[in-house]
Amino acid sequence: MTAVLARPAAPVLRRDRRRWAWGLAALVVVGWSLAAALGGDVLNPAGGAQVGRFAAAALSPDLDGAFLGMLGTAALVTLAYAVLGTALALALGAAGAVAAARTTWGRRGTGWAAARGVLAVPRGLHEAVWGLLLLNVLGLDPWVGVLAIGLPYGAVTATVFAGLLDEVPRGPYEALLAQGSGRVAAALYGLLPLAAGGLLSYAFYRLECAVRSAVVLGLIGAGGLGYQLALSFTSLRWPQVWSAVYALALLCLAADVAGRAVRRRLAAPRRRAGVLARDRVLTAAVLGTGAAVVWAWWFLALSPASLVSARARGQLGHVLGAALPPAGDGALLREVGAQAVVTLQMSVLAVAVAVAGSALLAPGAARPPGAGPGRRLAGAPVRAALLVLRAVPAPVWALVLLFVLLPGVLPGALALGLTTLGVLGRLAAEAVEEADPRPRAALTALGARPVGAWLYGVLPPAAGPVLALALYRWEVAVRDTLLVGLLGAGGLGALLASRLAVFDWPAVTTVLAATVALTLAVDLVSDRARRVLR
Repeated sequence: MTAVLARPAAPVLRRDRRRWAWGLAALVVVGWSLAAALGGDVLNPAGGAQVGRFAAAALSPDLDGAFLGMLGTAALVTLAYAVLGTALALALGAAGAVAAARTTWGRRGTGWAAARGVLAVPRGLHEAVWGLLLLNVLGLDPWVGVLAIGLPYGAVTATVFAGLLDEVPRGPYEALLAQGSGRVAAALYGLLPLAAGGLLSYAFYRLECAVRSAVVLGLIGAGGLGYQLALSFTSLRWPQVWSAVYALALLCLAADVAGRAVRRRLAAPRRRAGVLARDRVLTAAVLGTGAAVVWAWWFLALSPASLVSARARGQLGHVLGAALPPAGDGALLREVGAQAVVTLQMSVLAVAVAVAGSALLAPGAARPPGAGPGRRLAGAPVRAALLVLRAVPAPVWALVLLFVLLPGVLPGALALGLTTLGVLGRLAAEAVEEADPRPRAALTALGARPVGAWLYGVLPPAAGPVLALALYRWEVAVRDTLLVGLLGAGGLGALLASRLAVFDWPAVTTVLAATVALTLAVDLVSDRARRVLR
């Protein structure tokens, strides 16, 4: 009997050992990155006064009527870019998901790997990089903002949707195959409808991300809130900066509230006499989304003809001709390798900051089921702080930190860490809300203190999902390092900025290829780590 009961312990021990090994490796990498960030001089004391003025202005934003009117128009531009970019991402994601799902390819692993490889290229480049490249082809056209959001987000959405398609019941899909339908048609009609709920829920999450991306694109000249933010920042008008930040926070909050409402309805569908009934909220969400797309198209005055104009074709040919083949001289490759290491260190520290901050803030931000008004009110300041953290784009945090920190790994890592904390903190709070409350209640009934009940009753079940989300955010942080690097924080982004400044297109291609390769490597490591955590 003892021998029989002891057999299952071996796989459990192997799993625990793998987790310990990955955990120790993560600590080593974080320590290595921290040593690089703190090596040498890092402080710039002369800029402390400006940071103080920036912080003080948070309590006195500019409320001038003319400025607020201009800010309102800019917010509509940002919203229009976000809506159309998200719509394009969903369309590309739905089509790409069918091509990238394992179900579609069956046993043909080569086709699946090729589809995933194709998606990795647009996914590996930040929206700002796409914006800079498209500006050279299309000029100051509204399509720049829409495509810069839609192309990389479409690749990310396709990857997520493919996972959803692989998890839905395969009965309708196999029935269509048995009737002679092709795999693609069977996936479109047998899998996509079953995953529609998950797709709708994810769409609102992606919309909030698109709002922040639209602001980032505004920083490089696409207009909207980002452009107003850049103008106010360069003139050191901190009250105006905070007015723009609060406007962005309101847009993010609206998308967050809408997404929460949709997720709640999908989690508890309405029934009438035991039969699923039409949900007015979900119907309004679908119809409202369609109306928003039509409005955004009209508001931005998009013209498909500009995508195929003679100028666009000529510029595209010029850029491609100048960018290929990529540069391969030894000096550049050594510099790319060195800056890739800096980029990796920056992303690791950013996620470490976000994980540590989330562990501290998630308990206060969570709204567990059954919590009273007092508990919800007490957590409101924490949720508001997380909202502001993720509303302020990483480039703005980087520019503020560069007042008091010298360029290098540290300001870039902290800037990315603050923005990532805003996102991961919210997701961690949701994981805490969804954790089973019974272990904590049992510990409390046995006399455990609130901190002990939290550490042993809530943290263990919530830690797995939070770490998995942190690994996903690591992939995002690698791409975002390009953005703060463009502003002088170091890494591949700084190298890219220097090459773009002199129109060295072959070197630009090499740097972008290195970025995609680094993103792929981090993606593989992250995927392996998530499997170990399961």
